[in-house]
Amino acid sequence: MPGTAVEAYYSAGVFPLLQHWATGASNRVGFAVFDGLMVIAALWWVGAIMADIASRRPFSRVFARLFLRTLTMAAVIYLAFAAMWGLNYRRLPLTAKIKFDARAVTPEASRDLARRAADEVNELHVAAHAELASPGGGPGRELASAFAAAQHALGIERPAIPARPKRTLLDPYFRAVGIDGMTDPFFLETLVVRGLLPFEEPFVIAHEWSHLAGFTDEGEANFVGWLTCLRGSESGKYSGWLFLYSQAVASLPPGDRAAVQARLDQGPRRDLELISERVSRELQPQLSAAGWRVYDSYLKANRVEAGTASYAYVIRLVLGSRSAGLF
Repeated sequence: MPGTAVEAYYSAGVFPLLQHWATGASNRVGFAVFDGLMVIAALWWVGAIMADIASRRPFSRVFARLFLRTLTMAAVIYLAFAAMWGLNYRRLPLTAKIKFDARAVTPEASRDLARRAADEVNELHVAAHAELASPGGGPGRELASAFAAAQHALGIERPAIPARPKRTLLDPYFRAVGIDGMTDPFFLETLVVRGLLPFEEPFVIAHEWSHLAGFTDEGEANFVGWLTCLRGSESGKYSGWLFLYSQAVASLPPGDRAAVQARLDQGPRRDLELISERVSRELQPQLSAAGWRVYDSYLKANRVEAGTASYAYVIRLVLGSRSAGLF
């Protein structure tokens, strides 16, 4: 399907209506509706197999019915996925909709961005931690209003509404493979892993909300999530810049990386160590590698050519859009 048609009729037309309806409805319940869908589908599938076996049909017929039932179920799930969210993979890239200058993406600019990110987290660290430690502290409503402001800055006429962050039955798997969150593509919910550190949560939530706005590419979602954090409270800004610092430093050659890391104060440095410790505490390397290979294939099947490497695309978007007045 042509990207221009998907952008005009689905991403900017039908999808915002679906998102407001589905997210608004799922926000009314405290559990992940996606979990309910998984449980019901699994029970129906197993129950149908047991019914076929109990009917004493020949094994060949039982197997044929199982095969056709599974194929039909997979087809229905995919069509629902495409209709509710997945067609956004066919929309125009963000660079085609904002003022983007590819000439601004240079090694020197990358070094400057990494230095700025280090300086920003150094400056924000104390105020952000004070906010998080205060009674009822955290980004709260400010992150929701920041999400609306970020979408307005991007020229989105029908902004997405934020979803209530929820836990999921998939949480043990997420922690084992190193996934921080997921967007439910059927009921358009935001699912967040347990155990996130307070200064991680704002960016993780903002990233998943960006998917609710139809940004399926992980690099674009990182960019929109970062823009959202910059428009939030001190803890939101700190979370966004801490994320961007990690991405910017990772993109530098070893010599430049060491120089930027030396600029980092002890507070932000310790926060990054705590994040690393949290992830490694429950990470199962073999399962993680397999899970990310599957996700890489999934992204490429949906025309995200870089696969999981698209997460790092955020640096290019930040550098190329600096003249657009978004930050």
